Amino acid sequence: MRVVCVFKDNQDYSRAVNEWLTNVYRQTGKEIETIDPDRDSSFCEAYDIVEYPTILALGEQGDVKASWRGRELPLINDVSYYMV
Repeated sequence: MRVVCVFKDNQDYSRAVNEWLTNVYRQTGKEIETIDPDRDSSFCEAYDIVEYPTILALGEQGDVKASWRGRELPLINDVSYYMV
């Protein structure tokens, strides 16, 4: 599976997201792919992402297994389940 975090850098929530991503790596040893919506708008259109940050857990076929939207970031344990 694939976990992706879509967020814009240099926003008021960016520091919290970057800290969360660092903590995910420290606890799991795995990195979450990040996407800037200004650079990859086709990804955002395909998954109808209009709120940032958005974290998606995607299956092998690109289907959404779980999603978290908004400034309240998910628990690392909830996301690590999808990080295979």
